[in-house]
Amino acid sequence: MRTLWHGLVRIVFWSFERGTWPYDLAVAAIVAFVLLSPRSWFQDRPAAPLVKTVATAVRTPGVLELTSDPTGGSQMYRVDAKLIPSTEADPEDLQRKLHEAVRQNAKLLAYGTDFDIVHIAPVTGNDGTIAYYDVVVQPQE
Repeated sequence: MRTLWHGLVRIVFWSFERGTWPYDLAVAAIVAFVLLSPRSWFQDRPAAPLVKTVATAVRTPGVLELTSDPTGGSQMYRVDAKLIPSTEADPEDLQRKLHEAVRQNAKLLAYGTDFDIVHIAPVTGNDGTIAYYDVVVQPQE
């Protein structure tokens, strides 16, 4: 019994000389445990992504900031088409409605409500209808 206890103490406190067979056996046991133990034993799960996806923005109407250019001052927003009442091919009306939607719904607009729309790009969904608009805005000068 004393020999068993002495062996356990040597394993716990790692008192083997390097290059001896007990040392090699202990290292092999540790490597085997690390490589062969199933992930489920440790409840190891990847962290949920913190990035808001485009699919989420399309399902719930809103305005999502995509990019921001600190040097030029421009910001790009993705505006859900459900926020814009129907426009019958009138670009000025569409621009006015998009301006209002960005002004009301963009919480992170760096320069308040004084901005101009530089570019509007409609993006269609799988069914061919407009799902959202990519809108680039710049501060008014």
